[in-house]
Amino acid sequence: MAFSMKDKNVIITGGSKGIGLGITTSFAREGANLIFTGRDLESGEGLAKDLQHQGLNVEFFQADVLDFNKTKELFKYAKEKLGSIDILVLNAGIYPETRIEDMEVEQWDMVHDVNLKSIFVSTKEVLPYMKDNAHGRIVIVSSITGNRVGNPGLAHYSASKGGVNGFVKTAALELAKYKITVNTVEPGNIMTPGMKNVLGEEYIKNQEATIPSGKLGTPEDIAYAIMFLASDEASYITGQTIIVDGGQILPESALDIN
Repeated sequence: MAFSMKDKNVIITGGSKGIGLGITTSFAREGANLIFTGRDLESGEGLAKDLQHQGLNVEFFQADVLDFNKTKELFKYAKEKLGSIDILVLNAGIYPETRIEDMEVEQWDMVHDVNLKSIFVSTKEVLPYMKDNAHGRIVIVSSITGNRVGNPGLAHYSASKGGVNGFVKTAALELAKYKITVNTVEPGNIMTPGMKNVLGEEYIKNQEATIPSGKLGTPEDIAYAIMFLASDEASYITGQTIIVDGGQILPESALDIN
């Protein structure tokens, strides 16, 4: 590939399942020195061991993004373990489906705390380490939902992802003087492991029918967009987003998809 992750020191949050698993695996296979986080100890340690057996420099750090003391520990540990922090990928997020009329304030707050507040906290906490290097890449996994399209049952998620994109623009302005870039990737419908088991073949076929490319994306599709924004070659890109959706947001109606 034109852009290399070899010997880059990388932290990925929410890196053990779904899209995060694809991000972690892709970065590791491209030669990054990697620490990834997740809440589930079993899946995190299992993935780490699998990648380590392939000779890759990967470590799992169990953490909940809402435990802000743990967030501080993560970056301190990464500095001690890796020597520096070059790239931070903020992927952790939740999307429980609840219609507005049934949604409790606590549910709204939880989604915003995980999807948006934790982004602010992680950015703030990693900043001293990246400032010391006079270099850094922060890439956040946002979504087309909330920024380009709506989805019934996901008002809290949509609002949180809209907030992410707004946060990135100002963060990019503030951090540019430290040679730190801040960008987002907006996934469309992505085929994660277990989607078939949870949603079923019919649901997936209905999704595919709305996508001009005729198929769902893969976690690796998201990972490679993130790696581009995290690369040395993307040093002149900041405050921007890459939409990775197979053209899903383009047609005005289903009639426009051939």
